[in-house]
Amino acid sequence: MQVSSLLTLAPARRAALPFAAAFAVALAGCAVTPTRGPSTSNATPELSTQTMHAYHGRFSVRYVDQNGQTRNAYGNFDWQQQGDTVTLQLLNPFGQTLAIITSSPASATLEVPNKQPVTADNVTELMRRTLGFSLPIEGLRYWLESSPAPTSHAKTITDPQQSSRLKEIDQEGWTIEYLAYADAPATGVKRLDLTRAAPPLAIKLVLDR
Repeated sequence: MQVSSLLTLAPARRAALPFAAAFAVALAGCAVTPTRGPSTSNATPELSTQTMHAYHGRFSVRYVDQNGQTRNAYGNFDWQQQGDTVTLQLLNPFGQTLAIITSSPASATLEVPNKQPVTADNVTELMRRTLGFSLPIEGLRYWLESSPAPTSHAKTITDPQQSSRLKEIDQEGWTIEYLAYADAPATGVKRLDLTRAAPPLAIKLVLDR
């Protein structure tokens, strides 16, 4: 499957995706300063104090596994964020739960159907231990709200056609491209792509909210 086929439902024979492939998308705010070019900034402090965010949508991911093979996966996701705690449920295209990841500043837990939960001090350690790579769940807490994370410097580029919206964020080795925003009266990001060069990883997200 090509990553670009995000919006195409898979036939039944593709439903049995390997768990590691689907889990690869277990992913790791809106105030922006209008500019006409690249800038460096951090997220506004107000964003981190917001207590609840929920996102529902579809994902497509391309990554290189521990054997050096390129893998593709896709499905649906449900993201629930309360304060500093994120609960991410991954589902296959038929709605069956593949994994549930809970991440907080104190610990992280990974649950797989019919298996005992696995815990670690943080979500990065947990994913490295179980999959051999990690994903930017902490960054996504802010990137999903069209804002750089407050933990490090970032380069931002605004949309030349609408300066109140971000077109791109470059932060912590990731490039986040905002391809679509919801039409009024809805608000927020509709589609975004995330890419990382090393180790290579490409994620496409469509938010149905």
